[in-house]
Amino acid sequence: MNEVFGSISSIPYEGPQSKNALAFKYYDAERVIMGKPMKEHLPFAMAWWHTLVATGTDMFGPGTADKSFGAKPGTMEHAKAKVDAGFELMKKLGIRNFCFHDVDLVPEADDIKETNRRLDEITDYMLIKMKETDIQCLWGTANMFSNPRFMNGAGSSNSVDVYCFAAAQIKKALDLTVKMGGKGYVFWGGREGYETLLNTDMKFEQENIANLMHMAVDYGRKIGFKGTFLIEPKPKEPMKHQYDYDAATAIGFVRQYGLDKDFMMNIEANHATLAGHTFQHDLRVSAINGMLGSVDANTGDLLLGWDTDEFPNNVYDTTLCMYEILKAGGLKVGLNFDAKPRRASYTAADLFEAHILGMDSFALGLIKAAQLIEDGRLDGFVKERYAGFESDLGRQIRTGAATLEQLAKRADEMGRPDLPGSGRQEYLEGVVNNILFQG
Repeated sequence: MNEVFGSISSIPYEGPQSKNALAFKYYDAERVIMGKPMKEHLPFAMAWWHTLVATGTDMFGPGTADKSFGAKPGTMEHAKAKVDAGFELMKKLGIRNFCFHDVDLVPEADDIKETNRRLDEITDYMLIKMKETDIQCLWGTANMFSNPRFMNGAGSSNSVDVYCFAAAQIKKALDLTVKMGGKGYVFWGGREGYETLLNTDMKFEQENIANLMHMAVDYGRKIGFKGTFLIEPKPKEPMKHQYDYDAATAIGFVRQYGLDKDFMMNIEANHATLAGHTFQHDLRVSAINGMLGSVDANTGDLLLGWDTDEFPNNVYDTTLCMYEILKAGGLKVGLNFDAKPRRASYTAADLFEAHILGMDSFALGLIKAAQLIEDGRLDGFVKERYAGFESDLGRQIRTGAATLEQLAKRADEMGRPDLPGSGRQEYLEGVVNNILFQG
């Protein structure tokens, strides 16, 4: 079979001094960091929708990238051509996983039975490719936001018929995820929210979403899905307000509705910043709640108020991201590039160079995060900052043994407390710089 990207060879690791655009400078898959090869710390996955589907279309104009891969779009021949292109790209980049929405894989038919037949056909073809390449499925999901039927959401829809259709899509997407051995199944509530409270019963909608998730868990476990269900928080866009606003909101939701034994978080950098947080913040919130499951690796433009899904390039961000992941003991599921080249970057080489940028940015972030941990100054400072709570009284407070009267008596005796010790933020930021820019 002819290669789709015949002019591009497998991407080698050449080291930081290389000026070869089609070579890794920092991603060395077998390099051992803190006891594990880099490829195990960074289980990268290709996102089917951006890499093989998105053409650069925006609200002001049509696409610029040719994603036909030699076949007529909207046909099953095109669906198979995307499979060929995707597996060739992953193999050449050394990416060992992929993730997908149902309608990324095949053109949606007017009848769901025909759509499902097409999905069966294409996933049979994908299984052949997976066996040939040892590339795995990281996670699957159902697209319940693009079709006009989902204008008011899926689980949050005011239509029983739309709700049933959403359930059918989830059922099939779970079937496919199990068929291909996926480690996770993601809920991204793209339109699970509202535009105005004037026409919205918020409690009703949230309960319906929870019921749909419970049905998905029950069905998934029944058919043998042993992986992790994930929620991907996002505060807005396309809806003005989405119910999975940020990690803290989504964690509160799964706990309120008894879903916390099955669900973890899939944290996206660009979504965290849209919620007014740093990427690091939502990772930390997920980790301290035992729910850091997976990562959508991208970045947004802080000068723009929408989800730009750019490939990660800021090593400060990737370092602090990997710092949180390493401190949490790693990811339960993996790390996918929910990212796309810019509209003016439309060639095949651009597609490879974008993935190289993302993989190198996270590899360098991993290297520097490990150095931050091994250096010990950040951990040492934080430990010292709370050292007062290692006293007898501090331990009583921490264990719940102290009383309000006891603490008030201590306050009476001291008269006035000294100022807390300096937070030394600038010193700590200097430590990060020192680690990032040392040899």
